[in-house]
Amino acid sequence: MSEASMTCRILGVHVATVRPLRVAGGRTVMSGIGKQAVASGFCRVGPLGLDGDEQADPTVHGGLAKAVYAYPSEHAALWRQARLEAGVASLWEHDDETAGASASLVGENLALAGLLESQVWIGDRLRLPDCELVVTEPRFPCFKFNAAMGWNGAARQMARTGACGWYLSVARAGSLAAGQMAELVPGPRRVRLSEVFAAQVRRRVEL
Repeated sequence: MSEASMTCRILGVHVATVRPLRVAGGRTVMSGIGKQAVASGFCRVGPLGLDGDEQADPTVHGGLAKAVYAYPSEHAALWRQARLEAGVASLWEHDDETAGASASLVGENLALAGLLESQVWIGDRLRLPDCELVVTEPRFPCFKFNAAMGWNGAARQMARTGACGWYLSVARAGSLAAGQMAELVPGPRRVRLSEVFAAQVRRRVEL
């Protein structure tokens, strides 16, 4: 199957309300990272994201350009192994082998199957039956990610592996649900998502 005709499946749709999260140094900050699956059926998606989803810091997640966060379920084994080696459980640890069935893997709104960072370009579209989303940028983990995942090396793990997922804006509001298929519609194809993330990592190291 060519990139122009790729599809992926939504395995899970996740939302969260903002709640306290204890981070390094014993501080408590507000975070919406601990997302759980929508109870059932369709979830409305508007310009600012999914109904019932809250963000504590819109500079990291939220706003028009980062309304929805999608993540490949193919990375589930990577994170299970990493947490096993670190001897920790994430904030929303679960034993379900089907990523996205009950809780998010890394705080994503959409758990996807069949699409990886290397196959996605900035400006590509995910076309669903009742809405359309546009790839805007990769996710880069903030300090809250380590706390939510349970160990201080989690952000470095994401940076090292490139298993970052991507943010989406909402081009056409509507609704979506677990089990739906999405068509990847190519955008301008000037820069690949994985290349943008790698450049961000290099800049952080240089700083």
